[in-house]
Amino acid sequence: MAIITLTTDFGIKDHFVGAVKGAIYSELPDARIVDISHLISPFNITETAYILKNSYKSFPEGSIHIIGVDAELTEENNHLAIKLDNHFFICPNNGVISLLTTDIKPEKIVEINIHNRIESSFPVLDVFVKVACHIARGGSLDVIGKPLTSLKNLTEVQPTIPSDGNSIFGSIIYVDNYGNSISNIHKKLFTEIGKGRSFEIIAKSHKFSKINTKYSDIIDFSLPKDQRQKDGTKLAIFNSANFLEISIYKSNLETVGGASSLLGLNYRDNIIVKFI
Repeated sequence: MAIITLTTDFGIKDHFVGAVKGAIYSELPDARIVDISHLISPFNITETAYILKNSYKSFPEGSIHIIGVDAELTEENNHLAIKLDNHFFICPNNGVISLLTTDIKPEKIVEINIHNRIESSFPVLDVFVKVACHIARGGSLDVIGKPLTSLKNLTEVQPTIPSDGNSIFGSIIYVDNYGNSISNIHKKLFTEIGKGRSFEIIAKSHKFSKINTKYSDIIDFSLPKDQRQKDGTKLAIFNSANFLEISIYKSNLETVGGASSLLGLNYRDNIIVKFI
């Protein structure tokens, strides 16, 4: 049985997550369900896209990913089932998989059209679960939707490059649990545009001329521990997902703070790389 993952902004206080899982188990008692996250900021599509991009590849091919963020069916927000990179995604057509389709072309996209057979005010529970279980049983996408050739894209997940090729204009797209501020500037793009040149990273009033390989690069381990005193130091790094991140060493939003609180770098704030 294929794994079914859940990524939503439902939180953990209300009944929604439990109801969705119950509906899946009612259809597929042997289902394997994995929670990716239910703490997405409400209706934050960009945050969802970042989490999805950096989680789905850890699952086996054939896994089915339900994305329940901004999922209400409207004339401008239809529902999709997508086969991409040998995974299946059931989601609203709101640009949520833009970070995936930047590098990988979907193998198949259908607009889900079973709504007239299901009375629903909670599409993730009713429609998305039905589609996921259909796919998990080996069902074809053609049965539950009509083919599409294009998807909506999120423009804010892509940085821009001026015509002179001497800079990258990006923005913060995600703030993680440590308060690290993560930009939409990928290491691959940085390398392609930079061509080995020196650079300056500008994030509000903060500037960086070095990108660390590891967080602990700022520590001089030859010094005695009582002389290191590096907790709370700001740094730039390409994180485990290879996106440019502004961090505070050993940050903790409850104690020393993080880049989001100490440096004021929050969602949608600008970040610029200038090559010299």
